[in-house]
Amino acid sequence: MVGDAARSIYCAILHQSAVRCVDLGVRRRDEEEHVDVIDRQIVGFLLRDGRATFAEMGSEVGLSAPAAKRRVDRLVARGAIRGFTAVIDPSALGWTTEAYVEVYCRGTVSPQELQRALDRVPEVVCACTVTGSADALVRMLATDITRLEQALEQVRHEPHVDRTESVIVLSRLIDRR
Repeated sequence: MVGDAARSIYCAILHQSAVRCVDLGVRRRDEEEHVDVIDRQIVGFLLRDGRATFAEMGSEVGLSAPAAKRRVDRLVARGAIRGFTAVIDPSALGWTTEAYVEVYCRGTVSPQELQRALDRVPEVVCACTVTGSADALVRMLATDITRLEQALEQVRHEPHVDRTESVIVLSRLIDRR
C-alpha cells in the first residue's frame, strides 16, 4: 500500500493541482476544511427544514441521500454544524415581552463571571460581551412586563453589576434565524 505522502504526490501528478483524489481516498488538509457551494446549500436547506430526509436534501443539492448524509456528518465533525434544534415561537409559549438590556459592570469582571451571573436568570436567552461603554448586551424574554421587571432586578442585584439600560421590543421587523 502506498503511503499518504506518495498518494498525494501521485494525485498531484495525475490531476495537476490535486483538487480531488477521490479514487485514492486522499484529500488535502485544506480541502477537508473548505466549505464549498454544496456544503453551503446543505446548510441553507437544513436552516429551512432541519427535519428533512437526506433524500430530500440530496435531491435539492444534486447528491444521493448517502452523499448528502456524508456531507452533513463531515460538517458536524468539523464543527460547522454544532447541533440540531427546534425553532420555537416565543409568543406561542406565552413569552410575549422581549427586551435588550445593556449591562454596565463595576470594576473588571471576566466574561466567565458575567456569564455565571446572567445564567442564573432564566429570562436571559442570549448574552454577549460588546465594545462600547456597556460590558454586555443581553436579550431577555418574559411572559409580561411584571416578570421582565423582576428579571431585570435580579440582574441588577448581581454583585458586579452597576446598572442596566433596557429597551423593550415593540415589533420584530426582521428575524433571520
